[in-house]
Amino acid sequence: MTTAKTNPQLVATIDNLKAITRDNNAAIWRDIALRLEKPKRNWAEANLSKLERYAKDGETIVVAGKVLAAGSISKKITVAAFSFSDAAAKAIVAAGGKTMTFEELAKENPKGTGVRIMR
Repeated sequence: MTTAKTNPQLVATIDNLKAITRDNNAAIWRDIALRLEKPKRNWAEANLSKLERYAKDGETIVVAGKVLAAGSISKKITVAAFSFSDAAAKAIVAAGGKTMTFEELAKENPKGTGVRIMR
């Protein structure tokens, strides 16, 4: 038995990402939408320490889930995620980076070029 997502914001995000995929022929947004359709327990959770370890300075990272505040970050990166803990969002901005939603990133970069998905 499958259950439909009940969070209207999440459903709208998934629909928008699929529409952006169709309009721009960019498979990355469909990939993110499919990851968000999975059960929440299977979503990615990335800590700041993981972003610090694997992201390059100036890179754009997508986390199909939540960004958490464990660890520290010193790189200027742009991070798009479904949600951020308050402390994680503050730390990313304090390091000179930027936090955004998937829709904001897709508007800014419809083809998804140079975007890396963090698990």
